[in-house]
Amino acid sequence: MNTRTFCLTEAEANALQVAYLHAQNADAKIRFQAVRLYGLGYGVAQIQEICLCSLRSLLRWCHLYRTHGLTALLDQRQGGNRARLRPDQIEAVANQLQTYTPAQLLGKTTCLGEGQFWSVPDLARLLERDYRLVYDSPTSYRRLLTDCGMSYQRPAKQYKSRSESNLQEFEELLEKKTP
Repeated sequence: MNTRTFCLTEAEANALQVAYLHAQNADAKIRFQAVRLYGLGYGVAQIQEICLCSLRSLLRWCHLYRTHGLTALLDQRQGGNRARLRPDQIEAVANQLQTYTPAQLLGKTTCLGEGQFWSVPDLARLLERDYRLVYDSPTSYRRLLTDCGMSYQRPAKQYKSRSESNLQEFEELLEKKTP
């Protein structure tokens, strides 16, 4: 039978306890508690029952703690599609969106609608062209528009069968009927 070589000093156990008490993230609390219990000599089955974790996760957390300390047990994820752009890139995109229209940056023929207002497809074209970035979800583009201080606009639909002369005649007819 293997003997456990991972043991915590009293100071390390206290530091893990304090980190556990002050942690806001539930997953981090579980990791702090599991490592502390393992380092204090609790049985693996007990720790798995208390913390609801696998043996592999427990051993990985202990290894991370030994090699990198308390911060390695915190959640390291960046989060979502929007994290693909650095803050300085987001600032540059915001500057572009607020300074130029889609027609000015992308050309009138490639823009959705008349190219006056930014839309999700136009933003997607801009990001792909300038940053070689394609998000998986339209929600990420909407979030980026919001982060850049823009509101999400749906472009007006124009019917292909729309006739300008018929529209003009209709408007003239309306003007004649109003007193």
